[in-house]
Amino acid sequence: MDLLNFVATVVLLTASGALAPGPLFFVTVSHGARSGAKSGLVFSIAHTLVEFTLVMLLAGGLLAVANEPTVKPTVNLIVGVAGGVVLLVFGAMQIRDSLKSKFSETRPGGVATRNLLLIGLAFTGLNPFFVVWWLTAGAELVRLSLEFASLAGVVFMYVCHVWMDYAWLTSVAHFSKMGTNVVGSKWYRLVMAVFGAVLIYFGLTFLVNSLSL
Repeated sequence: MDLLNFVATVVLLTASGALAPGPLFFVTVSHGARSGAKSGLVFSIAHTLVEFTLVMLLAGGLLAVANEPTVKPTVNLIVGVAGGVVLLVFGAMQIRDSLKSKFSETRPGGVATRNLLLIGLAFTGLNPFFVVWWLTAGAELVRLSLEFASLAGVVFMYVCHVWMDYAWLTSVAHFSKMGTNVVGSKWYRLVMAVFGAVLIYFGLTFLVNSLSL
């Protein structure tokens, strides 16, 4: 995989997760209405602390597997198939939700604490969809990054991904302060439907590539 294709894969695949409505998204909307872009920035930093740690742990585990020739093919198959299936499911769910009058995510209730960093850490680390995504589809992305340029490839992959979290959450918080209903807008639902199709495409790609190894 060349550099341009690698970057395009990372951006398209991870954008679908970064822009999807989830617990951190809705708590950003909630606090953004009061604190503006500042809350989105702090939540992004908290999200990065959890996510980058998880990504590097995954990279370390897959790198260790790479040194075991007898185990590597089996692990690659499992990671690829699991990642492909999860992407297909998430893609279908995303398209379904984009066609509904309301997204199916449950909005978090009021949060008493004023510590935005702790809120961001909690709503990231305790989000089951976030964990499942990185342990399956994300793990396949980490594996591809290792093949591309070892640990440097993983760091590069993460940089290509994480800027979207900052741009998106900060923007959502800012627009919430202005009273804009991001979730209810037609363009947002259209974008979610498009990225749902992107997830399905990559899910099929992961499955085909893994089963053909």
